[in-house]
Amino acid sequence: MNRKKIRKIIACICILAVMMSLVSCDSRKNQKDRTLRVGVVTYTPDDPFINAMTDILKEDLKALEASDMKVIVSVRSGDNSQQEQDEVVEEMIDAGCDVLCVNLVDRTAPSNIIRLARQNNIPVIFFNREPVREDLLQWDKLYYVGCDAAQSGEMQGEIAAEYIKNHPEVDRNQDGKIQYVLLEGEAGHQDAISRTDCSVKTILENGVKLEKLTYQFADWNRAQAENRMSRLISQYGDQIEMLISNNDEMALGAVEAYKNAGYMQSDYPVIFGIDGLDDALEAVRLGTMQGTVYNDREAQARKIALIAVALFRGNDVSVLGLEDERYYMAQYRKVDVDNVDEFLQK
Repeated sequence: MNRKKIRKIIACICILAVMMSLVSCDSRKNQKDRTLRVGVVTYTPDDPFINAMTDILKEDLKALEASDMKVIVSVRSGDNSQQEQDEVVEEMIDAGCDVLCVNLVDRTAPSNIIRLARQNNIPVIFFNREPVREDLLQWDKLYYVGCDAAQSGEMQGEIAAEYIKNHPEVDRNQDGKIQYVLLEGEAGHQDAISRTDCSVKTILENGVKLEKLTYQFADWNRAQAENRMSRLISQYGDQIEMLISNNDEMALGAVEAYKNAGYMQSDYPVIFGIDGLDDALEAVRLGTMQGTVYNDREAQARKIALIAVALFRGNDVSVLGLEDERYYMAQYRKVDVDNVDEFLQK
Protein backbone atom coordinates (compact mmCIF):
# COMPACT_ATOMS: atom_id res chain seq x y z
CA MET A 1 0.00 0.00 0.00
CA ASN A 2 1.53 3.35 -1.05
CA ARG A 3 2.00 6.26 1.32
CA LYS A 4 -0.80 8.30 -0.29
CA LYS A 5 -3.39 5.63 0.47
CA ILE A 6 -2.03 5.19 4.00
CA ARG A 7 -2.34 8.94 4.67
CA LYS A 8 -5.91 8.90 3.34
CA ILE A 9 -6.85 5.97 5.61
CA ILE A 10 -5.26 7.70 8.63
CA ALA A 11 -7.13 10.92 7.81
CA CYS A 12 -10.42 9.04 7.59
CA ILE A 13 -9.76 7.34 10.93
CA CYS A 14 -8.98 10.71 12.53
CA ILE A 15 -12.14 12.30 11.13
CA LEU A 16 -14.19 9.34 12.35
CA ALA A 17 -12.61 9.59 15.83
CA VAL A 18 -13.37 13.32 16.00
CA MET A 19 -16.98 12.74 14.91
CA MET A 20 -17.44 10.01 17.52
CA SER A 21 -15.94 12.30 20.15
CA LEU A 22 -18.32 15.09 19.19
CA VAL A 23 -21.29 12.72 19.34
CA SER A 24 -20.13 11.55 22.77
CA CYS A 25 -19.69 15.14 24.03
CA ASP A 26 -23.10 16.10 22.67
CA SER A 27 -24.63 13.08 24.36
CA ARG A 28 -23.05 14.06 27.67
CA LYS A 29 -24.20 17.65 27.17
CA ASN A 30 -27.76 16.53 26.47
CA GLN A 31 -27.67 14.32 29.55
CA LYS A 32 -26.45 17.26 31.66
CA ASP A 33 -29.10 19.53 30.16
CA ARG A 34 -31.79 17.06 31.25
CA THR A 35 -30.73 17.25 34.90
CA LEU A 36 -32.21 20.01 37.04
CA ARG A 37 -29.87 20.75 39.92
CA VAL A 38 -31.61 22.59 42.76
CA GLY A 39 -29.64 24.10 45.63
CA VAL A 40 -31.64 24.63 48.84
CA VAL A 41 -29.99 26.77 51.52
CA THR A 42 -31.77 27.20 54.88
CA TYR A 43 -31.00 29.65 57.67
CA THR A 44 -30.39 26.90 60.24
CA PRO A 45 -30.45 23.09 60.41
CA ASP A 46 -32.48 23.23 63.63
CA ASP A 47 -35.88 24.67 62.62
CA PRO A 48 -38.49 21.86 62.51
CA PHE A 49 -40.88 23.83 60.29
CA ILE A 50 -38.17 24.63 57.72
CA ASN A 51 -36.89 21.06 57.81
CA ALA A 52 -40.40 19.67 57.24
CA MET A 53 -40.97 22.07 54.37
CA THR A 54 -37.62 21.15 52.81
CA ASP A 55 -38.46 17.44 52.98
CA ILE A 56 -41.77 18.10 51.21
CA LEU A 57 -39.97 20.20 48.57
CA LYS A 58 -37.58 17.33 47.83
CA GLU A 59 -40.53 14.94 47.43
CA ASP A 60 -42.38 17.39 45.16
CA LEU A 61 -39.34 17.93 42.93
CA LYS A 62 -38.81 14.18 42.67
CA ALA A 63 -42.47 13.76 41.70
CA LEU A 64 -41.98 16.28 38.86
CA GLU A 65 -39.22 14.23 37.23
CA ALA A 66 -40.01 13.14 33.69
CA SER A 67 -38.46 11.03 30.96
CA ASP A 68 -36.59 14.09 29.71
CA MET A 69 -35.62 15.56 33.09
CA LYS A 70 -34.00 14.24 36.23
CA VAL A 71 -33.80 16.29 39.44
CA ILE A 72 -30.96 16.47 41.95
CA VAL A 73 -31.54 18.42 45.18
CA SER A 74 -28.75 19.53 47.50
CA VAL A 75 -29.65 20.95 50.93
CA ARG A 76 -27.25 23.01 53.02
CA SER A 77 -27.55 25.42 55.93
CA GLY A 78 -26.19 28.88 56.69
CA ASP A 79 -25.99 27.87 60.37
CA ASN A 80 -27.46 31.20 61.51
CA SER A 81 -24.69 33.22 59.84
CA GLN A 82 -25.42 35.33 56.76
CA GLN A 83 -21.75 35.30 55.81
CA GLU A 84 -21.65 31.52 55.99
CA GLN A 85 -24.87 31.29 53.97
CA ASP A 86 -23.34 33.53 51.29
CA GLU A 87 -20.33 31.20 51.11
CA VAL A 88 -22.56 28.12 50.85
CA VAL A 89 -24.48 29.74 47.98
CA GLU A 90 -21.20 30.50 46.18
CA GLU A 91 -20.12 26.87 46.60
CA MET A 92 -23.42 25.65 45.16
CA ILE A 93 -23.10 27.97 42.20
CA ASP A 94 -19.54 26.75 41.57
CA ALA A 95 -20.80 23.17 41.74
CA GLY A 96 -23.25 23.93 38.92
CA CYS A 97 -26.75 24.33 40.33
CA ASP A 98 -29.51 25.58 38.01
CA VAL A 99 -31.94 27.09 40.54
CA LEU A 100 -31.32 28.35 44.09
CA CYS A 101 -33.93 28.19 46.87
CA VAL A 102 -32.83 30.37 49.79
CA ASN A 103 -34.27 30.76 53.29
CA LEU A 104 -32.31 33.86 54.33
CA VAL A 105 -30.54 34.19 57.65
CA ASP A 106 -30.96 37.97 57.46
CA ARG A 107 -33.85 39.09 55.28
CA THR A 108 -32.26 42.56 54.94
CA ALA A 109 -28.95 41.23 53.56
CA PRO A 110 -29.53 39.24 50.34
CA SER A 111 -27.25 41.47 48.20
CA ASN A 112 -24.29 39.08 47.92
CA ILE A 113 -26.54 36.16 47.02
CA ILE A 114 -28.35 38.24 44.40
CA ARG A 115 -25.06 39.48 42.94
CA LEU A 116 -23.59 35.97 42.67
CA ALA A 117 -26.78 34.54 41.17
CA ARG A 118 -27.10 37.36 38.66
CA GLN A 119 -23.47 37.04 37.55
CA ASN A 120 -24.07 33.36 36.85
CA ASN A 121 -27.63 33.75 35.52
CA ILE A 122 -29.10 31.44 38.18
CA PRO A 123 -32.67 32.24 39.34
CA VAL A 124 -33.30 32.51 43.08
CA ILE A 125 -36.50 31.53 44.89
CA PHE A 126 -36.39 33.04 48.37
CA PHE A 127 -38.76 31.36 50.84
CA ASN A 128 -40.16 31.79 54.36
CA ARG A 129 -38.06 34.90 55.12
CA GLU A 130 -39.12 37.64 52.74
CA PRO A 131 -36.43 39.99 51.40
CA VAL A 132 -37.12 43.71 51.33
CA ARG A 133 -39.16 44.48 48.20
CA GLU A 134 -36.48 46.77 46.77
CA ASP A 135 -34.01 43.88 46.90
CA LEU A 136 -36.41 41.48 45.20
CA LEU A 137 -36.87 43.99 42.37
CA GLN A 138 -33.13 44.13 41.61
CA TRP A 139 -33.44 41.42 38.93
CA ASP A 140 -36.26 39.74 37.04
CA LYS A 141 -35.20 36.23 38.11
CA LEU A 142 -35.84 36.70 41.83
CA TYR A 143 -38.96 35.21 43.45
CA TYR A 144 -40.50 34.83 46.90
CA VAL A 145 -42.69 32.06 48.32
CA GLY A 146 -44.12 32.43 51.80
CA CYS A 147 -47.04 33.75 53.84
CA ASP A 148 -48.21 37.09 55.19
CA ALA A 149 -46.97 37.18 58.79
CA ALA A 150 -49.56 39.80 59.72
CA GLN A 151 -52.34 37.37 58.74
CA SER A 152 -50.97 34.72 61.12
CA GLY A 153 -50.90 37.24 63.97
CA GLU A 154 -54.46 38.32 63.26
CA MET A 155 -55.68 34.71 63.18
CA GLN A 156 -53.83 33.88 66.39
CA GLY A 157 -55.50 36.87 68.02
CA GLU A 158 -58.92 35.78 66.77
CA ILE A 159 -58.46 32.26 68.15
CA ALA A 160 -57.33 33.63 71.50
CA ALA A 161 -60.13 36.19 71.77
CA GLU A 162 -62.81 33.64 70.89
CA TYR A 163 -61.44 31.14 73.39
CA ILE A 164 -61.31 33.71 76.20
CA LYS A 165 -64.88 34.85 75.51
CA ASN A 166 -66.11 31.25 75.62
CA HIS A 167 -64.05 30.40 78.72
CA PRO A 168 -64.30 33.20 81.30
CA GLU A 169 -62.36 31.01 83.74
CA VAL A 170 -59.19 32.05 81.86
CA ASP A 171 -59.36 35.23 83.96
CA ARG A 172 -58.34 33.45 87.14
CA ASN A 173 -58.17 36.48 89.41
CA GLN A 174 -61.43 37.87 88.00
CA ASP A 175 -59.96 41.37 87.54
CA GLY A 176 -61.47 41.80 84.07
CA LYS A 177 -58.05 41.63 82.37
CA ILE A 178 -55.97 38.77 81.02
CA GLN A 179 -52.40 38.87 82.30
CA TYR A 180 -50.16 37.50 79.57
CA VAL A 181 -46.58 36.69 78.58
CA LEU A 182 -45.39 36.94 74.99
CA LEU A 183 -42.59 34.83 73.48
CA GLU A 184 -41.06 36.61 70.49
CA GLY A 185 -39.06 34.83 67.83
CA GLU A 186 -36.16 37.15 67.18
CA ALA A 187 -35.25 40.76 67.93
CA GLY A 188 -35.85 42.94 64.87
CA HIS A 189 -37.22 40.09 62.74
CA GLN A 190 -40.08 41.34 60.57
CA ASP A 191 -42.23 38.23 61.02
CA ALA A 192 -41.81 38.36 64.80
CA ILE A 193 -42.78 42.03 64.87
CA SER A 194 -45.82 41.50 62.64
CA ARG A 195 -47.04 38.43 64.51
CA THR A 196 -46.63 40.14 67.88
CA ASP A 197 -48.28 43.41 66.94
CA CYS A 198 -51.17 41.91 64.99
CA SER A 199 -51.96 39.22 67.56
CA VAL A 200 -52.20 41.62 70.52
CA LYS A 201 -54.02 44.26 68.48
CA THR A 202 -56.61 41.73 67.27
CA ILE A 203 -57.31 40.44 70.80
CA LEU A 204 -57.86 44.01 71.99
CA GLU A 205 -60.08 44.81 69.00
CA ASN A 206 -62.24 41.83 69.94
CA GLY A 207 -63.02 43.39 73.29
CA VAL A 208 -60.60 41.48 75.53
CA LYS A 209 -58.65 43.61 78.00
CA LEU A 210 -55.01 42.67 78.40
CA GLU A 211 -52.16 43.33 80.79
CA LYS A 212 -48.67 42.39 79.60
CA LEU A 213 -46.48 40.93 82.35
CA THR A 214 -43.39 40.60 80.17
CA TYR A 215 -42.07 39.49 76.81
CA GLN A 216 -39.04 37.34 76.08
CA PHE A 217 -37.02 36.60 72.94
CA ALA A 218 -36.40 32.88 72.44
CA ASP A 219 -35.09 32.79 68.83
CA TRP A 220 -37.91 30.53 67.58
CA ASN A 221 -36.33 27.73 69.65
CA ARG A 222 -38.08 25.23 71.94
CA ALA A 223 -35.21 24.77 74.41
CA GLN A 224 -34.64 28.51 74.78
CA ALA A 225 -38.35 29.07 75.33
CA GLU A 226 -38.43 26.37 77.99
CA ASN A 227 -35.56 28.06 79.82
CA ARG A 228 -37.16 31.51 79.59
CA MET A 229 -40.52 30.22 80.78
CA SER A 230 -39.03 28.28 83.68
CA ARG A 231 -37.67 31.55 85.04
CA LEU A 232 -40.94 33.37 84.39
CA ILE A 233 -42.95 30.66 86.16
CA SER A 234 -40.70 31.12 89.19
CA GLN A 235 -41.20 34.88 88.99
CA TYR A 236 -44.92 35.16 88.20
CA GLY A 237 -46.40 31.79 89.11
CA ASP A 238 -50.17 31.66 88.67
CA GLN A 239 -50.34 35.30 87.59
CA ILE A 240 -49.73 34.17 84.00
CA GLU A 241 -53.16 33.58 82.49
CA MET A 242 -52.19 33.44 78.82
CA LEU A 243 -49.09 32.78 76.76
CA ILE A 244 -48.84 34.05 73.19
CA SER A 245 -45.97 32.63 71.13
CA ASN A 246 -44.68 33.71 67.72
CA ASN A 247 -44.32 30.05 66.75
CA ASP A 248 -45.20 26.54 67.89
CA GLU A 249 -41.67 25.55 68.87
CA MET A 250 -41.57 28.22 71.58
CA ALA A 251 -45.14 27.43 72.64
CA LEU A 252 -44.15 23.77 73.06
CA GLY A 253 -41.14 24.88 75.09
CA ALA A 254 -43.54 26.69 77.41
CA VAL A 255 -45.64 23.52 77.76
CA GLU A 256 -42.50 21.62 78.78
CA ALA A 257 -41.63 24.31 81.33
CA TYR A 258 -45.02 23.97 83.03
CA LYS A 259 -44.79 20.19 82.95
CA ASN A 260 -41.30 20.25 84.49
CA ALA A 261 -42.46 22.75 87.13
CA GLY A 262 -44.97 20.17 88.34
CA TYR A 263 -48.14 21.94 87.18
CA MET A 264 -51.27 19.97 86.48
CA GLN A 265 -52.54 20.52 82.94
CA SER A 266 -55.68 22.18 84.32
CA ASP A 267 -53.43 24.82 85.92
CA TYR A 268 -51.58 25.78 82.74
CA PRO A 269 -52.36 29.18 81.23
CA VAL A 270 -53.97 29.14 77.80
CA ILE A 271 -51.24 28.80 75.17
CA PHE A 272 -51.37 29.82 71.49
CA GLY A 273 -48.77 29.23 68.79
CA ILE A 274 -48.26 29.58 65.04
CA ASP A 275 -47.11 27.10 62.33
CA GLY A 276 -49.17 23.95 62.81
CA LEU A 277 -46.27 21.64 63.62
CA ASP A 278 -47.30 18.03 64.24
CA ASP A 279 -46.33 18.26 67.92
CA ALA A 280 -48.40 21.43 68.32
CA LEU A 281 -51.42 19.91 66.61
CA GLU A 282 -51.22 16.98 69.01
CA ALA A 283 -50.92 19.44 71.92
CA VAL A 284 -54.09 21.20 70.75
CA ARG A 285 -55.86 17.86 70.54
CA LEU A 286 -54.76 17.00 74.08
CA GLY A 287 -55.59 20.45 75.44
CA THR A 288 -52.08 21.50 76.51
CA MET A 289 -52.32 24.19 73.83
CA GLN A 290 -55.56 25.91 72.91
CA GLY A 291 -54.77 26.87 69.34
CA THR A 292 -52.28 27.41 66.55
CA VAL A 293 -52.27 28.83 63.02
CA TYR A 294 -51.47 26.44 60.19
CA ASN A 295 -48.60 27.64 58.01
CA ASP A 296 -49.26 25.73 54.79
CA ARG A 297 -45.86 24.16 54.13
CA GLU A 298 -47.34 21.79 51.54
CA ALA A 299 -48.65 24.62 49.33
CA GLN A 300 -45.41 26.57 49.62
CA ALA A 301 -43.17 23.60 48.84
CA ARG A 302 -45.32 22.69 45.85
CA LYS A 303 -45.14 26.23 44.48
CA ILE A 304 -41.35 26.38 44.87
CA ALA A 305 -41.04 23.08 42.99
CA LEU A 306 -43.29 24.24 40.15
CA ILE A 307 -41.43 27.55 39.78
CA ALA A 308 -38.04 25.79 39.76
CA VAL A 309 -39.10 23.35 37.03
CA ALA A 310 -40.75 26.10 34.94
CA LEU A 311 -37.60 28.22 35.12
CA PHE A 312 -35.39 25.28 34.14
CA ARG A 313 -37.58 24.40 31.18
CA GLY A 314 -37.87 28.03 30.09
CA ASN A 315 -41.64 28.07 30.61
CA ASP A 316 -43.73 31.09 31.52
CA VAL A 317 -43.97 31.31 35.32
CA SER A 318 -46.80 33.85 35.12
CA VAL A 319 -49.27 30.97 34.69
CA LEU A 320 -48.39 29.80 38.22
CA GLY A 321 -50.49 32.50 39.89
CA LEU A 322 -47.67 34.74 41.13
CA GLU A 323 -48.42 38.27 42.34
CA ASP A 324 -46.43 40.87 40.39
CA GLU A 325 -44.91 37.88 38.55
CA ARG A 326 -42.64 37.07 41.51
CA TYR A 327 -44.63 36.59 44.76
CA TYR A 328 -46.64 33.65 46.04
CA MET A 329 -48.36 34.01 49.42
CA ALA A 330 -50.02 30.90 50.86
CA GLN A 331 -52.98 31.36 53.17
CA TYR A 332 -52.82 30.57 56.88
CA ARG A 333 -55.63 28.62 58.56
CA LYS A 334 -56.87 28.74 62.16
CA VAL A 335 -56.63 25.55 64.22
CA ASP A 336 -58.37 24.78 67.50
CA VAL A 337 -59.77 21.69 69.17
CA ASP A 338 -62.83 21.71 66.89
CA ASN A 339 -60.90 21.19 63.64
CA VAL A 340 -57.47 19.91 64.70
CA ASP A 341 -58.19 16.34 63.56
CA GLU A 342 -58.48 17.58 59.98
CA PHE A 343 -54.92 18.88 60.13
CA LEU A 344 -53.57 15.83 61.96
CA GLN A 345 -54.87 13.67 59.10
CA LYS A 346 -52.84 15.73 56.62
